[in-house]
Amino acid sequence: MAETQTQYHLYGAPGWGSVLVEAALVRARLPYTFEDVTGFDAPGPVRDRLVALNPLAQVPVLVLPDGTVMTESAAILLHLAETYPEAGLAPPVGDPARPVFLRRLVWLVSALYATFTYADYPERWAPGAPEELRERVLARRKQLWQQWEDEIAPAPWALGARFSALDLWISAMTRWRPGRGWMAENCPKLHAIALRVDAEPDLREMWARNFDAA
Repeated sequence: MAETQTQYHLYGAPGWGSVLVEAALVRARLPYTFEDVTGFDAPGPVRDRLVALNPLAQVPVLVLPDGTVMTESAAILLHLAETYPEAGLAPPVGDPARPVFLRRLVWLVSALYATFTYADYPERWAPGAPEELRERVLARRKQLWQQWEDEIAPAPWALGARFSALDLWISAMTRWRPGRGWMAENCPKLHAIALRVDAEPDLREMWARNFDAA
């Protein structure tokens, strides 16, 4: 694995989208510090500190060892996968599984993850009918999960026999609404992947820190 001279610095909030990057850092065994910016979605000094790094005021924000600031979960993940290929976060260039990985990663960000932007803050987008928007978006999210469930092969991991960061994201994102109970009933293959990731010893403490106290 490539040498890391200093630590990464991750800005995030327990249980939020920063967990997607934190899981990758843990899996790759990279040293990092975590700065909790819980409350960044409301005006105040915490949000101001985040905006100075990311004008969108979103997590995660990852400061690389050389001081470079990275935002956008997929971009961060691809950077880590390319910098530390031994971690197995993504299939390498030229591998037949790489196009499948890239397609699903971008799909997760652009289609599925985007639903949280609207369902978590429906009053911003539909002030006259926020709950109606929330329910419509949640229904769309369920459709997207079921779409992937129908496409995925019944194998240990999202890419078959090979573990990848897709599995980390499945474990994290299935903990959010509609939740694991719904996943178990409606998307059993994806739910099984999530449970396998949960059982990975190197990730247990990180999951507990992000979700057990929520």
